[in-house]
Amino acid sequence: MRKHIIINKQRIAPGESKEVNLNIYRLPTRTVIEIPVHVFRSKNDGPVVLLIAGMHGDEINGIEIIRKLLKGNYFSKLLRGTVIAIPIINIVSFLNGSRDLPDGRDLNRCFPGSQSGSLGSRIAWDLMNDVLPQIDHGIDFHTGGAKINNYPQLRCVFDDEENVELAKLFGAPFVLNSAYRDKTFRKEASKKGKRILVYEAGESLRFNTLAITEGINGCLRMMNKLKMIEAKVPDSKTIVLNDTKWVRAKISGLFRTTKKYGTFIEKNQVIGTISDPYGEMELELKAPDDGFIIGINNQPVINEGDALMHIGTE
Repeated sequence: MRKHIIINKQRIAPGESKEVNLNIYRLPTRTVIEIPVHVFRSKNDGPVVLLIAGMHGDEINGIEIIRKLLKGNYFSKLLRGTVIAIPIINIVSFLNGSRDLPDGRDLNRCFPGSQSGSLGSRIAWDLMNDVLPQIDHGIDFHTGGAKINNYPQLRCVFDDEENVELAKLFGAPFVLNSAYRDKTFRKEASKKGKRILVYEAGESLRFNTLAITEGINGCLRMMNKLKMIEAKVPDSKTIVLNDTKWVRAKISGLFRTTKKYGTFIEKNQVIGTISDPYGEMELELKAPDDGFIIGINNQPVINEGDALMHIGTE
């Protein structure tokens, strides 16, 4: 068992709980930005799990998931192991209600980071070097961006058996085979032998009750099965999706659909329409394959090529 967990020179011993700061970052106004990290340790040896949200400042469902887990005191009496919870890793973007940092960078494209780089690179560096070495695996909470509403889903690499086993423990409604993207936290963590799964649910700047509930249940279900806690959690049914594709707009106009995300559709079924604003033209959208709707664009005014509906196939 790790005698101490050390984050930003703060030591957390077995059986101890503590809130520490990942680091201190200064803005041009001399404003100090601190990133709180909550650490809960059992006296008994066990897995170290990271729960992290707010990588993009406008993705608030994950923040609410971790907030509710903290408020519910689920981690205060761990049977074994450690939980490291970071409700908001990207404080500046959260305050601005934006996806990106003030310099236009995406924090989740700044990894593995640099001690002397941009603000995003410094945050990434601290996360990679102060937190990641101490964990066994983790969940990175995200939501759909640009008006995309995602049905609760976990994204992992099916070629990695440990990724798949972790996904089974969480038990999200859908599990997607999702390749690594360059310079992301998930990919850089994998290079260090750490498995990070991405939980996608809901849309940016909007609370989604289903997204939050499934996220909380998934965390509790996972920790139950890891014997870290004892909690009553509903059973889950997970559908595994080996492939996904986007239905894109063939023309610009007004998009509408009556289909609900999470539902099954059949190939060539009409799933929506695009019309011009003047009532002169209307185009039907048809499903490219049998599959499940795992994401819908809620923006009515769309342009040619826009992603409208995300279809997952078993």
